[in-house]
Amino acid sequence: MKIERITENVSLKRTIDQGTDEQRQAVLTILADVKERGDEAVQQYTQRFDGVELSSLLVTDEEKKAAYTEVSDEMLAIIREVATNIRDYHERMVQQSWMVTKEDGTILGQKVTPLDAVGVYVPGGLAAYPSSVLMNVVPAQVAGVKRIVMVSPPQKDGSLPPGVLVAATELGVQEIYKVGGAQAIGALAYGTDTIEAVDKIVGPGNIFVALAKREVYGLVDIDSIAGPSEIVVLADETAKANEVAADLLSQAEHDALASSVLVTPSMTLAEAVKDEVETQLLTLPRKDIAEKSVRNYGAIYVTETLDEAIEAVNALAPEHLEVMTENPMELVGSIRHAGAIFLGRYSSEPVGDYFAGPNHVLPTNGTAKFSSPLSVDSFVKKSSIISYSKQALERDVHKIAAFARLEGLEAHARAVEERFKK
Repeated sequence: MKIERITENVSLKRTIDQGTDEQRQAVLTILADVKERGDEAVQQYTQRFDGVELSSLLVTDEEKKAAYTEVSDEMLAIIREVATNIRDYHERMVQQSWMVTKEDGTILGQKVTPLDAVGVYVPGGLAAYPSSVLMNVVPAQVAGVKRIVMVSPPQKDGSLPPGVLVAATELGVQEIYKVGGAQAIGALAYGTDTIEAVDKIVGPGNIFVALAKREVYGLVDIDSIAGPSEIVVLADETAKANEVAADLLSQAEHDALASSVLVTPSMTLAEAVKDEVETQLLTLPRKDIAEKSVRNYGAIYVTETLDEAIEAVNALAPEHLEVMTENPMELVGSIRHAGAIFLGRYSSEPVGDYFAGPNHVLPTNGTAKFSSPLSVDSFVKKSSIISYSKQALERDVHKIAAFARLEGLEAHARAVEERFKK
């Protein structure tokens, strides 16, 4: 990792991967094909990209039962505890519908309604992600979504990873389909004979999944266009270099495109962390991936003061932010942009990724400046309620009509005036 001194005017913004022209065209072709040919196209692309010929896309009850034989009792207990933690955290977010009545009889309010159907994309490929199942499905259930559909690319033997299947089964997900990539997004958005269309698609995926979600947005809602994972550690001289290095590598092993950054006013810590990263890489099972990530997207930024380090963090607006300083709680008010904030030595990022309860589906690529983690709010919609009494409208009719005519909309003005014609 390179050590670089930074000043206020240095650009820390990361370039967002928009995909190549070839990738975008490939996604458009797949989506159009799935829209036209449905299941036939989905199965052909599954055979082409995943190397699996499936007679049925739907996971059977027998496959779910078989998955339990591959998961230890200890792991099953952990999955259940994690699900409980996530549910407990998200239940605190639930919003209720409300109404207020004024003295003139006017009633105003807001109706909160869960979405009817949601599709959850669980990535495959380099690793299995039962945590993605839990983090996406539980808040949808808490919100009250009745139909939750899960899709995930099959393994070479045509199955889904046991941990993924067990997590979904524990949550009671009925519709689980063995399909991934852009073809899965197309099936969820357009619907096929097997997979009925949904109203929103959530969950991370590769660049083809991200581009497909972008293309179908508007027909359905999406959570975000997720980029590669990223972590920033804000640390002072009290932090331990070996722990900072381990946390940086916890993100680097995700993906060769992942970003791991240390921001600190301490050159002593910066140099020690650089050495620790190189040492710990030697014994890391996913060394090849982590090494590419660290070399291409890793960095250590050294500032003059802790205040400058905080401003650098706000400029980066990271997905995950660890605050490893002497008094981390004192800095929370100064941190304006971060998807999730981990405070103190014992709040390592994997604590939030896997166990604590807050959602690990977070804004990436600097989008924490304007967006939030996946939550119960992601799975509801809100309707305004307006009920005017005769007394209230009679009082305001001329103001409303005047405003309408200011915008040149005579029919709007007449619509309210018609109620009081003699």
